[in-house]
Amino acid sequence: MPGTPRDLAERMAARQQRRAIDDGYVRQSFTQPRENARKTARAFLDRFPKQAYMSEVERWRELPDGDIEFTMRRLRTAD
Repeated sequence: MPGTPRDLAERMAARQQRRAIDDGYVRQSFTQPRENARKTARAFLDRFPKQAYMSEVERWRELPDGDIEFTMRRLRTAD
């Protein structure tokens, strides 16, 4: 049992990092204004098509200043 909320957060973060290393995906994170984020995501998906690389926006959120923080993921090689 974790002693504090921080202990729990650290344990969860460590688990997520281990899983990210072991799952075979390449991840890239970006923080950009909304329109640039759309262009970046579209360029990523054009370069690494979902059908070949299983590419997707893994997670995203809008920051208080209006920028978008997002993570794209894809397989290392096309199947």
